[in-house]
Amino acid sequence: MGPASAGAQDRGTAGGPEVIEVALEGTAKEGKKESSKKRTLAGCPVEGLLQPAKLTRAELYKEPTSEELNRLRETESLFHSSLLRLQVEELLKEVRLPEKKKERIDAFLREVHQRVLKVPSTPKTELTDQTWLPAGVRVPLHQVPYTVKGCFRFLPPAQVTVVGSYLLGTCIRPDINVDMAVTMPREILQDKDGLNQRYFRKRALYLAHLAHHLGQDPFFGSVRFSYTNGCHLKPSLLLRPRGKDERLVTVRLHPCPPPDFFRPCRLLPSKNNVRSAWYRGQSPPGDGSPEPPTPHYNAWVLQDMTLESHMQLLSTVLGSALGLKDGVALLKVWLRQRELDKGLGGFSGFLVSMLVAFLVSTRKIHTTMSGYQVLRSVLQFLATTDLTVNGISLCLSSDPSLPALADFHQAFPVVFLDSSGCLNLCADVTASTYHQVQHEARLSMALLDSRADDGFQLLLMTPKPMIRAFDHILHLHPLSRLQAACHRLKLWPELQDLGGDYVSAALGSLTTLLEQGLGSRLHLLAHSRPPVSEWDISQDPPKHRDSGTLTLGLLLRPEGLTSVLELGPEANQPEAADFRQFWGSRSELRRFQDGAIREAVVWEAASMAQKRLIPHQVVTHLLALHANIPDTCVHYVGGLLDALIQSPKENSSTGEEALAAAVRCYDDLSRLLWGLEGLPLTVSAVQGAHPVLRYTEVFPPTPVRPAYSFYEQLRERASLLPRPDKPCPAYVEPMTVVCHLEGSGQWPQDAEAIRRVRAAFQLRLAELLTQQHGLQCRATATHTDVLKDGFVFRVRVAYQREPQILREMRSPEGMISLRDTPASLRLERDTRHLPLLTSALHGLQQQHPAFSGAARLAKRWVRAQLLGEGFTDESLDLVVAALFLHPEPFTPPSSPQVGFLRFLFLVSTFDWKNNPLIVNLNNELTVEEQEEIRSGFLATRTQLPVMVIVTPQDRKNSVWTQDGPSPQTVFRPPLDMYDVLIRLSPRHIPRHRQAVDSPAASFCRGLLSEPGPSSLMPVLGYDPPQLYLAQLREAFGDLALFFYDQHGGEVIGVLWKPSSFQPQPFKASNTKGRMVMSQGGELVMVPNVEAILEDLAVLGEGLVQAVEARSEKWTV
Repeated sequence: MGPASAGAQDRGTAGGPEVIEVALEGTAKEGKKESSKKRTLAGCPVEGLLQPAKLTRAELYKEPTSEELNRLRETESLFHSSLLRLQVEELLKEVRLPEKKKERIDAFLREVHQRVLKVPSTPKTELTDQTWLPAGVRVPLHQVPYTVKGCFRFLPPAQVTVVGSYLLGTCIRPDINVDMAVTMPREILQDKDGLNQRYFRKRALYLAHLAHHLGQDPFFGSVRFSYTNGCHLKPSLLLRPRGKDERLVTVRLHPCPPPDFFRPCRLLPSKNNVRSAWYRGQSPPGDGSPEPPTPHYNAWVLQDMTLESHMQLLSTVLGSALGLKDGVALLKVWLRQRELDKGLGGFSGFLVSMLVAFLVSTRKIHTTMSGYQVLRSVLQFLATTDLTVNGISLCLSSDPSLPALADFHQAFPVVFLDSSGCLNLCADVTASTYHQVQHEARLSMALLDSRADDGFQLLLMTPKPMIRAFDHILHLHPLSRLQAACHRLKLWPELQDLGGDYVSAALGSLTTLLEQGLGSRLHLLAHSRPPVSEWDISQDPPKHRDSGTLTLGLLLRPEGLTSVLELGPEANQPEAADFRQFWGSRSELRRFQDGAIREAVVWEAASMAQKRLIPHQVVTHLLALHANIPDTCVHYVGGLLDALIQSPKENSSTGEEALAAAVRCYDDLSRLLWGLEGLPLTVSAVQGAHPVLRYTEVFPPTPVRPAYSFYEQLRERASLLPRPDKPCPAYVEPMTVVCHLEGSGQWPQDAEAIRRVRAAFQLRLAELLTQQHGLQCRATATHTDVLKDGFVFRVRVAYQREPQILREMRSPEGMISLRDTPASLRLERDTRHLPLLTSALHGLQQQHPAFSGAARLAKRWVRAQLLGEGFTDESLDLVVAALFLHPEPFTPPSSPQVGFLRFLFLVSTFDWKNNPLIVNLNNELTVEEQEEIRSGFLATRTQLPVMVIVTPQDRKNSVWTQDGPSPQTVFRPPLDMYDVLIRLSPRHIPRHRQAVDSPAASFCRGLLSEPGPSSLMPVLGYDPPQLYLAQLREAFGDLALFFYDQHGGEVIGVLWKPSSFQPQPFKASNTKGRMVMSQGGELVMVPNVEAILEDLAVLGEGLVQAVEARSEKWTV
């Protein structure tokens, strides 16, 4: 979560001009300057469209003031652009705490301070005697084992101080938390309280007594327990105000010992402070073996001792350096957008603040730097420094008694020492989390170095939840299974150190196990633990298994993902035994072509869809073998949406193999066309122009073999016709291929003559393909259908100068001028733009194998929402291509699922009004050219379509979105919002089995199950619902909008156009679908809804089952 989502910003922008204009209307008398501003704002042609400010000549050439010159110099030295400075300043204004709220928070903190000091004391009792606790409060700690030595009594705190980011001025909204350190008096602590959780038991009892008394105080609206950073041994007490300020602030009380109470030398990472005999209930072994160290336990005690010293250090470093504070705030936003700062093991805002202090101490950051420079410097440090290998320290002492960094590396995966040299600030940070921070820092630095215009938006305003950032996600649930994993992995020392937290104990071993097993398939493995929610003071604390699920994210490498072989060492090498032990029964000896006999693991995967899910097999096998976690507890999300793009008769493949077969057949046909002999002109180019040939057809074609009993045969044309008494035949769509012929002076210069010459070429092409290669062909004036290996290709002959000739307009004086016409634009799109786009996207698929699945899922979803008419195939392909070519702030998707989720996010949050979507195919556009495109876009925005998609070949006109979508149809909810529903008969829906909810039974469509050669051309492009839809739009397109899912939809949704129900003056030419009525003594025309509904049924007789009027709001 971030301070404000991109979508929220866009919504705010869209409403801006309206609000400002209304506000200015009341001040119209305040002078000419105000009225000129009002005219500028009121002149916006489209609501929400950004307009350049209009300045007078005097304002435009006014000399800059000294203050403005200083600001320009600062911007040049501290930021890389004025725009970035403005964006950063606006963000900081948004996340900083306003002064008015600070005053109210300060008043609340003073009251908390007074009330905490007035809590009464209690008599002294044994730690195990807790009968003195009132019935309405529970100890916020799992006391396992319960028996422990020591006494406890409550005395008012020695000191209550505010610590943390609130005092430093670096806390950020929306959730304001203020930490208060409650120092327990020395009298209630004993020297050996550091042993066996005694200190943590006293801490919890101290909190429980505070909670009881503060919970009875009517001043507080809420008194609840929570865990400090997810650590179950360190609960804290949450206090919130009553009434309207309930959400103003949350005060967190942290009991802590006096700063020098425990000796640091007893809390070093090599020391043990939890005895095995006490924790396990066993007598110590007699062999004299040492107790296992408890580094995490020791670090948690030290954290409480150093709260105030860390606060003093940060206060000294940050002090009055506003740039450093801004940098810390920006880093916190950066972490929050990436969900890196939550729960146990998170990279918190406190760690970032201490990291800034470290970089200041090493002179890598200067106190005069701007917030942006601090952000950049810290990200650069994180990207290039691996704290899992080379730790860092704030300690300047050379005391030989202090442990070395190497000692900390033995105990912790990530090392960052505080100024005392005894506490590892990153004690709770796992290696996986730090590697994820490093990965994100590298991506962010690459983004900043690119100096992209939208860098700020991508870096700090785009949320990166795990489901969109990682290719595959797996959830381990229930968490209680991790107890068995700890036993199997022999993690007793870790459980002892972590106080029985088996989730944290098993996490490191599980991630290491999976990283080793996934090997070259894996780029990054990350984990996410949901933060434990608060609980009432009268309830027992939540158990480890109550914290939801443990989620692991896999970022995969596409180059190694689909390999079915894990190659091990040769059989006679010592590593072979380790390999067999790691893989268990899956490891087997195999002889390879080079004669080597090696250990190997072979995974079962026949199709590309199954190969993408090999990580699922790896994960479930290793977890069951080594951690005793059965596959029923592993909920793997990697191919969840694959079923939506599987063909009706195929359960294991998502169509990549069928697409590849069609492309191979196209390649064969292309070679035949190139080699044809006898054409008057030679073929200069053969280009595909169909979604199949760029791997984006939702349901790829399969070779067809018609069952002749379902058809009538036209022998003279070697073709088939559907029989009326049989169900509608299977839908067969021909694949368009553009065949360019060489230029010649013999081509005519007249458009009609060119069409006739092309028709002659189409006939000749069919003759030669039949004569020379025995292919079944059918020629028409515009194309030649070719049946090859069960696939049908529609070959269109093209002449490169024809669009130019169609543009020529001759004046009465004989002058020739060039002007775009609908016919020339359509021809250029079909013969030039579409083949180039198909070629570019074909190449993109070779680089990114997940592109095909992501594009097909996107189309599947759009059409299932009945929006297929508004979004063309090509526009959707380009939007998905943008996710792979410009994935920032992510990496390119390696699974169709994550590509589809990012598609939904992009389409719903992109500011289409004020920005073109630039899809830089083949990286042909330079940065300067992209700048020029954006400038031209803003200047001509009102003449452009709703969605503007720019490519290197289409820089101005957005060819693929000229015909839609309209603003009214984007993201219309299905069915419940439609005024009329037209139900269709499944008998006449040829693609019925492609429906989202695939029917249990459907009709036979006249195809034999085994493909084979056919001497007759099948029925092509016969789709009755689409033909019916075209008739509806022609007849009633001025009155209504029609929506349909071409992939097996059984319903056509109809929305009446509100404007068409306005009474129109009576005209004889305006009577279609309308009736005459009298209104105010005049004859007017209004839509005749009942007659239209009847016409809908009549037009679709045989196809339409029922017409339902769902809304009465348009009845006249």
